[in-house]
Parts: sequence; C-alpha cells; structure tokens
Amino acid sequence: MRRNRRSAESTHRQVKATLCVILPGLFLATLDQTIVTTAVRTIADDLDSYSRQAWVTTAYLAAATVTTPLYGKLADGYGRKPLFAAAITLFTVGSALCAFAPSMPALAAFRTVQGLGAGGLIALTFTMIGDLVPARERSRYQGYILAVYGIASLLGPVIGGLLAGQSTILGITGWRWVFLVNVPIGLATLVAVITRLRVPSPPRTRTSVDWLGAALLTAGLVPLLVVADQGRTWGWASGRSSVCLAVGVVGILGFVLVEARLGERALLPVRAFGNRAFALGVLISFLIGAVVYGAIAVIPQFLQVVKGSTPTVAGLQMVPAVAGLVVGSVVCSRMISRTGRYRKLTMSGIAILTAGSLLANRVTAEIDVSAIMAFIFVVGIGLGCVLHPLTVAIQNSLPPTDLGVSTAAAGFFRQIGGTLGVAVFLSIVFAQLPGRLTSELETASETAEFRAAVARSMSGSDPAVTALARGLAARDPDSLGVVREDSSIVQRLDPALAQPFADAFADAFRAVSPVVCGLGVAALLAAVMWKELPLRRGSQTPEVSAVEGAAQMKNLSSGPHSAVTE
Repeated sequence: MRRNRRSAESTHRQVKATLCVILPGLFLATLDQTIVTTAVRTIADDLDSYSRQAWVTTAYLAAATVTTPLYGKLADGYGRKPLFAAAITLFTVGSALCAFAPSMPALAAFRTVQGLGAGGLIALTFTMIGDLVPARERSRYQGYILAVYGIASLLGPVIGGLLAGQSTILGITGWRWVFLVNVPIGLATLVAVITRLRVPSPPRTRTSVDWLGAALLTAGLVPLLVVADQGRTWGWASGRSSVCLAVGVVGILGFVLVEARLGERALLPVRAFGNRAFALGVLISFLIGAVVYGAIAVIPQFLQVVKGSTPTVAGLQMVPAVAGLVVGSVVCSRMISRTGRYRKLTMSGIAILTAGSLLANRVTAEIDVSAIMAFIFVVGIGLGCVLHPLTVAIQNSLPPTDLGVSTAAAGFFRQIGGTLGVAVFLSIVFAQLPGRLTSELETASETAEFRAAVARSMSGSDPAVTALARGLAARDPDSLGVVREDSSIVQRLDPALAQPFADAFADAFRAVSPVVCGLGVAALLAAVMWKELPLRRGSQTPEVSAVEGAAQMKNLSSGPHSAVTE
C-alpha cells in the first residue's frame, strides 16, 4: 500500500511538473486563436482588405490542419519533446513575422508559418497528458488545463481589442502588438521545454513520414478553401471555381488512396475508421469545429460593424461566451471523472449549442447588446459540454500505442471543420452583403431624412464619407466598394445615413445562423448513433499497456458490437 501510495504521489508530482512546462504552449495557442477575433476588423481596415480578412484566419487554420496529423505520427515515432519544441519555435517565428506584415497577403502567408507551429501545440499538449494519465483519471487534471484555457480565452479578446484600439505603442501600430505579445511567451516556453520537460516517450523507431499523403492533403484542401473564399467573386460555376473544385476533389481522393495503401505508415491509418466510436467521434469533431471557429470569426465582426463597438469593448462583450465555455467544460470534466460516461454529455452540449444558434437568428441591428451576450453565453455552455468529452472519447477509442494518432485526428478533423467553417461563413456574409446593401439603400433613399443626410455628408470634412455620399447621390454602385473594404466608415457616417448600412450588415451576418443550426443538428444526429467505450483506467504509455492495447484492438476488429451502450 505504501509503495502504491508513493507511486501515486510520484506520478502526481510528475504530472504537475509536466503541466507547468507545457501549459504555456497551450496558453500561447489559445491566446492567439482568440486575440485575433476582435483585432481582425481593425487589421483588415488598416490594410484596406476587409473583404479578404477570411485569409488571416483560414491560412492559419489550413496550415495547422495539414500539420496536425504529421505531429501526431512523428511524435509516436520520435518522441513528444523535440516535436513540441519545434512547434513552439515555428509559432514564435511566425508571430514575429506577422507583427511586421506590410499587406494582407503577406499577413496571410506569415499566419501560415504560425499555423505550422500551432498544429503541434494543442495536439501534443493533450498527447503528453495522455501519456501520463489514464482516460478515466484524466479529468482530475483537467482543472489545470481548463484554467489555462479559460484565462487565455478570456484575456485574448480583451487584449486583442485593447491593443488594436491603440493607434501606436512604442512607435509600432497597435494591432501589430497582437502578434508581438506571443514572442516573449514563446521564447520563455521554448527554454522551459528544452531544460525542464520530462515526459515518457514511445520506443524510438524509424518512422517513415508520409510526405506524399501530406502533399496530397494540401493539394486537396487549399483549392477547396480558395473556392470557398473566392467563389462569390468568380461565380460558383465559373471556370476557375470548377478547376479548384476538381483539383481539390482529386487531391482528397488521392490522399485517401495513399493512406489506404500505406497502412500503419499513413498519417491517419485507415483501419482506425473501422472503429465506429472513432469514426463518429471525428465526424462530430469536424462539425463542431466548423461551428466553433465560424462563430468566433463572425460574432466580433457583428459587434463592431453593426453595433459600433470598439475592438476593446467587443472583446469584453465576448467574455460571456468564454465564461459559458469554461463553466460547461468544468462541469463535464467532473462528471466524466465521477461516472466515466461521456455520450449523454456530448449530446446535451450539442443540443444547447443548436438552441443558441436558433436564438442568434433573432439578431437584428436594433437588438440590445445584452441580448447578444446572453445568446453567446448559451453557445459557450454548449461548446464547453462538447469539446472536452470529444477529445477524451477519441483518445480512448484507439489503443494506447495510437495515442498520438488519435489525439492528432481529433484536432485534425476539428481544424478541417473550422477552416472550412470560417471560409464558408465569411463567404456567406460577403456574398449576401452587396444585395442587402442595394436593397436597404433603395428603401432608405425614399425617405426625406436619408436624402438630407446624404446632402449634409457631401460637404463634410471626411474625404471618404464625402466620396461615399456623392456616389450615393449619383446612384453609383461602385461607391459602395469603400464600405466593403473599410467597414470603419460606417461609424463615421451620419446616423440616418449609417442605418441602412447597419441593417444590411446585420442581415448578412444573420444569414449564417441557419447554416450553423444545420451543422448542430447534423452533429446531434451523429451523437445519437454514437456508441460509448469504457474509459481506460490503466497507464497510457505504450511500454506498459500491451494488455489494454490488445483489448482495444479487439474492439477495433469487432466494431460497434463490442461498444458499451447507454
């Protein structure tokens, strides 16, 4: 008994020491995901590319998506520590480059470098915790992870808004500090990883890297993202859109064929999808990823463009969403630790998330901000009840020897969903916007109040406002281009002149809500068909888990019939 107690205490100390070293990496990645949400509108306006802002997020997510399975595969073969150090290095270098980007295309390129590192930070953090802690007991330490995640998420929008709201700081444009703040954190984390990190690793083996699969995955995803972003401009049936779609489909099919041929050497072993629990888990992760990243990209835009919130205020207004996420995550982690069950929690979270999406469909330009904050709090609770159970369940669905692959798969499909979600959601907004603007302005032009506002604005001191007013007076549709490229002009307009623009933006943003709701319903249907496997109690390290691995392989081969049902 004393020996077991000493062993448990030693393991507890080891886990806490590991958390102290690796959690700054999780903090770094989480902070960057949320710190940009309230700043991107200011960045896009400053670089005169508001309608192209999707690439600031999608470039980051696309790179993270492609590299996530690579990190998982390499970590299983060569160890966690060197891969984690490489991920931090890439992320820090990318952050420094982003801080001095001269244009939106350059910023998107540098965000790609960031994403190459981000693909490993979150996945490897959860993998290393999985090495040390069995699935059933993992929620005991989830409080540490959730605390870091919650603090970073809460601080991210506020810090991003505060920095983006400053004209300059130490002679550097305020929004550029959104990326600069990552550099000292990244360097400190890198030093800690090199000098202090001690984690168990699988036996060193010669692992062949599936570079062909990675190249085909890139060739498949990038064209699909391009057409999702540019299809509204090119025309969905145009030649360029058709070529991108064809290349994307061929790339994805080629990736699937290569993965099937490579077997265990593949980035994502195809045999894992024979396990229904794993397959449905990653499908739910894909759908929820689209909702998460899409909502994070759209909501701050609505608050700033339609409600006139400054970046700092918009960050504060996002706090209820993050608070709801933390509350939902804490409750779920404790329930999983106590009961070992996760399926019903996941279904409840998806249902709450879908209900929040339905409420968001009631949002108009006139709605009170407090109502919006209440809606996003509900959405946050739903997300919190989904994200943690999904990660634990997907890790548990494969043998311990595949811990890196299973963790990477959870992040991989979540990132794919998120990347496509951001591109599609923002594409919907900007596809809807021209028609909505034209309709609202035609209606408003019939009122004397609007015509008087146009006349007053034509002689104002703001050149951009004057040019827009003259274009409206001349009924020149090209004059609306300035609003689509620099949305901050809406807040500088006469209230009577600004109202139709606010209404048009609100209608365009609201068009996203039915799509989000549909994704939620699809995820709920997948969760209904989901089977539940008992959470492992033993060690997760490969060298001491042969018996459990054999049992899990039996589950893989027998499929859903061996799963534990509700």
